[in-house]
Amino acid sequence: MTTLGSKATEEESGPLRAEVLLKEARGLSQALHQEGNRERYRALLAEVIEAALVELPSEDVLTNRVRWALLEAHAARAESARYGAGQLARGSQRAPTEEDCEDGWARVESIILEAEDSARMAAILAEQLKAPKASRFAQAAHLAAEKARELTRERNRSYTFHTDPGFSFGEGWYLAAASLLAGVEIQLEEGPLAETAELFLREAGLSDRLRPFRARPRANKALPEIVARAFRSDAPSAQAKLRAAFLGREPVPIEIRRFAEQRLAGAAQTGAKVLLWVRKGVHQKNRNTDFDELSVFCQRTLSLGLTPVLIGDGLDGWEMPEGAVSLALFWKEELFRRGNMRRSQLQLFEVLKEEHGVVGQMGVTTAGMDGPALLGMPTMYITEEPNVRLGRWVGAVPGYEEIVRRPGYLERISFRLAAWSKASEPRLTR
Repeated sequence: MTTLGSKATEEESGPLRAEVLLKEARGLSQALHQEGNRERYRALLAEVIEAALVELPSEDVLTNRVRWALLEAHAARAESARYGAGQLARGSQRAPTEEDCEDGWARVESIILEAEDSARMAAILAEQLKAPKASRFAQAAHLAAEKARELTRERNRSYTFHTDPGFSFGEGWYLAAASLLAGVEIQLEEGPLAETAELFLREAGLSDRLRPFRARPRANKALPEIVARAFRSDAPSAQAKLRAAFLGREPVPIEIRRFAEQRLAGAAQTGAKVLLWVRKGVHQKNRNTDFDELSVFCQRTLSLGLTPVLIGDGLDGWEMPEGAVSLALFWKEELFRRGNMRRSQLQLFEVLKEEHGVVGQMGVTTAGMDGPALLGMPTMYITEEPNVRLGRWVGAVPGYEEIVRRPGYLERISFRLAAWSKASEPRLTR
């Protein structure tokens, strides 16, 4: 058997070969931080074990030499496996999909079994050698295997509901939806909005899914796919379940209805309307709304007899496009910042749709659109490149459409706006 980078040759006898390989492994262990050395180190340890086992029944004078080499190699392999399992566990928690996460943890389990196997062998060898140093090797192997096993015992299966305003508000809707539709576990992050988030989750019927906050949760990037999977399986049922949980069964409070009436007082009360989202975030500024493009959206909306309603962030010095009305910064109103803020915001969109002729929403990729989209608001999000995460909702969540800025994208938007307008006609004329 040959070894990558090994100085030992095929002709060397078992004990000598095992000792030579072990010496090389010791040297390599001092530079494990260098690229590729960990893989070579693990391969060398495996060869030490293999070479030693081949010659272990050899002459009695050499047997203990082989046992010492084998013991040291197993102790080193257990420690290497502990480290490798830990690194892979952290990477698995950050996996972009639930499947990738589970696959990673399956590989973690196989590495842990390797550590436990080496710990058992080290214990047997130490008993045979009956020396204090041998016992220390065996104990080190045992501790390494125990620490490796703790990774699975302490695995954090929860996703984090971020309550710091610096995180995406919409991500909370993804997580609550994934929990309602697929039973995922939730841990609440401490923060200024923790109480309102907990109230929303409990009112949605997710009390039994809440877990204590711990380190190394699963990566939330997997959540849109979990939601999409439920919608692909049974979209009407998934949407009905989310609507009942997020909106509640009580009538929308009168103060939310009055707010909508006041803010839309300048718009035709019976005409169809489209929400145009404005994004002016600090994070990923390249995704922010462009005023010239927004003006084009307004013109095309108006040309089809639809009233553009600006919503989301403020215009900050931009002139209000002609013919548009504004719901900008509605989420900063006290009415939508109380304990039931998430439900109140979603209830506003229901009022806009059912009582004010809003037939859909569009804008650059912003999480504010995603809650209403899950509850049935026809949605177009505009993006420079296909969105890997939310693109999974296209074709799964009814009415959810991705518009990539490619030649002809404005015509595609006009086509969809016209379809929204036509679909609204029977309802608006009743």
